[in-house]
Amino acid sequence: MSGYVVAMDGPGGSGKTTIARSIAMQLELPHLDTGAYYRAATVAVLRAGLNPEDSGSVVDLVEGLDLQYAHGRMMLDGDDVSDEIRSEATTLAVSAVSAIAPVRERLVTLQREWVTEHGGSAVVEGRDIGTVVFPDASLKLFITARPDVRAMRRAGEIAGDRELIRQDLARRDTIDSSRSVAPLQRADDAIEIDTSDLSIDEVISQVLNLVRRR
Repeated sequence: MSGYVVAMDGPGGSGKTTIARSIAMQLELPHLDTGAYYRAATVAVLRAGLNPEDSGSVVDLVEGLDLQYAHGRMMLDGDDVSDEIRSEATTLAVSAVSAIAPVRERLVTLQREWVTEHGGSAVVEGRDIGTVVFPDASLKLFITARPDVRAMRRAGEIAGDRELIRQDLARRDTIDSSRSVAPLQRADDAIEIDTSDLSIDEVISQVLNLVRRR
């Protein structure tokens, strides 16, 4: 399957990472979690003691970072930060870092290069894949779920208070969907899948059926 990109967008807690990994495995394609790049950049910003909203300083820092994604692990200047990128501090700051245009431009370039280096075909997940990173993707999906379901799933992942997690997801949704650069939104030609009342196997079956029709 050459030159086939599945672009999978959606908010946190919708199930897109689990679905993307499973689809990639079924199709024998590489899987890229673009959010890991933004989170790794945010880890670097926090380690440097910078204000995530100080765009000038953040851009200068990010331009010099060595970011590598391999086998589902995220490397920051040779350091495996796969666990650190999921920390509460990173989660609270990542939307601010992600909203900085030059940061997005550099990371989008790295993401496109990653897919090219892996043969030009991949399952790519994030928040702007179908609209910005791969606007000509072979298949575009927008994965979503009701806020209460998303909060329940995320609470199961990080063992936190469900209401606080729901509030944080809503906060990130607002920031990510209202930013001026590459906001979180469904591409006009994306197929929306609401996973609220579906099992993972049911969603995977739907997606594989869509792939077969293309």
